[in-house]
Amino acid sequence: MTKGKLNIGIILGSTRVGRVSPQVGDWVKQIADKRADANYEVVDIADYNLPFLGTTDGTDSGIVAWNKKISHLDGFVFIVQEYNHSITGALKNALDLAREPWNNKAAGIVSYGSTGGARAAEHLRGILGELLIADVRVHPTLSLFTDFENYTTFKPAELHFTNVDAMLDQVISWSSALKTLR
Repeated sequence: MTKGKLNIGIILGSTRVGRVSPQVGDWVKQIADKRADANYEVVDIADYNLPFLGTTDGTDSGIVAWNKKISHLDGFVFIVQEYNHSITGALKNALDLAREPWNNKAAGIVSYGSTGGARAAEHLRGILGELLIADVRVHPTLSLFTDFENYTTFKPAELHFTNVDAMLDQVISWSSALKTLR
């Protein structure tokens, strides 16, 4: 095990036009960067132009780059928005296009939606378990009604700052422990 800082990816779970996940991801990164306990980076699945699982032989440059990026990371924070009571198809596809690179790593979830994205987060937890990703307990939930002005401009309530910091504590602890398995 190397002694360097952990690398934590803040995964934007939407590719939709007009999405607010970049605002939420940047906010999480600003909080994380004040900690100095890991290297944090926003990872936007939209940047990888991922094809649908099973539609290619898997050697596309986007899939190769995506797997390389996930392999390089020690843990994750998923920015998850609830669409139709679940995660986005783009996030599910991105999760499915890598397998071993996810294994034995930890993840936190920051979700948003009309019910704080809680149903999407619960669906994501089942998928993460199958990919051998340990999800942490603290889970900041953001409401479209109270944390977004006009449903588009992110203005989080003060309590969420403390929750994100507590979630990151757990992600770092678990990511450090799980690194010994890889």
